[in-house]
Parts: sequence; C-alpha cells; structure tokens
Amino acid sequence: MSIIVTGAAGFIGSNLVKALNLRGERDIIAVDDLTDGDKFRNLADCDIAHYFDKRDFVQRFADRQLGDVRAVLHQGACSSTVEHDGRLMMDNNYRYSCDLLQACQDQSVPLVYASSAAVYGSGTDFREVRECERALNVYGWSKSLFDQKVRQLLPRARSQIVGLRYFNVYGPREQHKGRMASMVWHCVNQYRERGFVELFGEYGNYPAGGHLRDFVSVQDVVKVNLHWLDHPHTGGIFNVGTGRARSFNDLALATINSLRAAENRPPLTLETALLEGVLRYCEFPDSLKGKYQVYTCADLTQLREAGYREPMLTLEEGVQRYIGTINQ
Repeated sequence: MSIIVTGAAGFIGSNLVKALNLRGERDIIAVDDLTDGDKFRNLADCDIAHYFDKRDFVQRFADRQLGDVRAVLHQGACSSTVEHDGRLMMDNNYRYSCDLLQACQDQSVPLVYASSAAVYGSGTDFREVRECERALNVYGWSKSLFDQKVRQLLPRARSQIVGLRYFNVYGPREQHKGRMASMVWHCVNQYRERGFVELFGEYGNYPAGGHLRDFVSVQDVVKVNLHWLDHPHTGGIFNVGTGRARSFNDLALATINSLRAAENRPPLTLETALLEGVLRYCEFPDSLKGKYQVYTCADLTQLREAGYREPMLTLEEGVQRYIGTINQ
C-alpha cells in the first residue's frame, strides 16, 4: 500500500520521505509543486514510486486512481508568514486541505497534516483549545480555520485525522526556503559570509535577541509524524515542540559555537560574542510590528497523554546535529 506525502520536495516533506526510506518504505507517492525546479534536490537521494503535481493530485486521489493508500502525510502548504495574498493562502492552506480531507474520509484513509504554532498569535497559553487561538497573520488564520474544521469532524471521523502544530522547525533540506528558512540556517550563512550573526533588537518589552521561541529539530517532527503513521487508531490536534522557550541569543550562540567547534576553535559566551562583534543587533523592522510572535512555548501535555513518549532534542543538540549535516 502506498504512503502519500504532499509537499514532498519541501523541508519537512523531504525529511519524511527520507525517513520512510530508512524504514524500508519505497511505495511512496510524492506530491508537490516544482515550479521552483531546484526543489528536486531535496528528493534526489530519496526513493519514491511516483510523483504528481499538486494541481492534479487531489482529483486523481478522490477518483481512486492511485490504488490502495495506507496514509496521507500532508505537509504541503504556503508557509510564508509574511504573505499578504489572502486568496493564495486560503486556496493553498484551507481549500486544498479541505478537499484532501474529504477524499481521505471518503476512502477511510488516515490523514496526518501540518498545522502551525502560528495559530496562537500573541497569546501566552499554548494549549490546543479554541480560546487560545488568535492568529496574527493570514497564514496563521488559514491553519486555524482548517483545524477548526477538523475539530468539528473528529467525533464522527471515518478514519484517523491528526493535526500537528509545528513550532519553530529547523534542520536539513530547508535551503530552498529563502527568507522563510529557519534562523539557524540564516545564522550559519551570516557567520560564514560576514563573520558575524545579526538578530532583531529590542521590541515588545523583550531585550535585543531576547525574544523567545520553541525551536524544534526536524528530526523530532519526523518522529512524531511516524508515530501516528504507526498508530492509525488515534487522532486529534497536537503541539510539536520541545516544551521549552529559548531566546534567539541562545540559538545564535549555539550555532556560532557549533561552527567554531568544527573549526577546532573554543566556544564563546554571550558576553564575549557581543564584545568581539560576532553577535550584533539591528532595529526591529516596522513591517513586523504587531505581526510577530515574541514568545512561543509548546504545551506538550496532550501529545504526551496521547502516547508519544520520546524525548525532544535540546536546542544545542539539534543545532549541533544540523551543523554536522551542513559540514558534510
């Protein structure tokens, strides 16, 4: 039976395909939009059975043209948090997901899909309940709206539906994302090209570099997806993070010191990095004011109660592993 991965040439999707290959899975149908043809590189070392363009896939699947399907891992989306085209966002993230959900339910096929911590907006309570959801941008709202549709359907669902609210994901195979790549990726490039890392300055009662996010390795995101692939009789909406908020200063320092370790150079403290000019700050951009999450931290209670017990990598562990793949 086939496993379908949408967004298969993207960041998380390609990591999922590779992980499935490592488990011996080859009957994988990859779905994506390769208008940006260079994204193929994310799948170049992966084995798949077939590829479909996202515009052709849903109707073919709904018409039962793809044979027996074990599950759909739906990672495809417009993931830009600064995209202002609401029609584009809703077509990609809401309507497309609704059509795919309907096709899965019609055929009793499990659906594990990517949601986002962006649904929480400026809140400080990160539980998977409606009253905690106040998106700051149309991306977050598109994800929230689909989650609400799933909530309504879950009590009478014909097959598994799992929504995974990713917090700030970083790791290999994200190089195509450009501005939307993780801050780890940007820190690596800044350090190598300019010799220093630059973070946002003070904003929203947080000091320079002091904004807090829950940074989670793509390795853990993949493991959570595969957990529900292996447990098709449970469902719901779950946060996927580490459960710990870390500052951008912490992230930058973890990146700088991982790069320095690869050069056999001693680690720096935050104070030393600032003194030597290896870490610097810029003015917080006006375009992000009122639209920026200054703090996120996944509440993992529901994830753990649903049976996922694996420990999450710390920021330092995850960044070190990531830098190791970049240096290969």
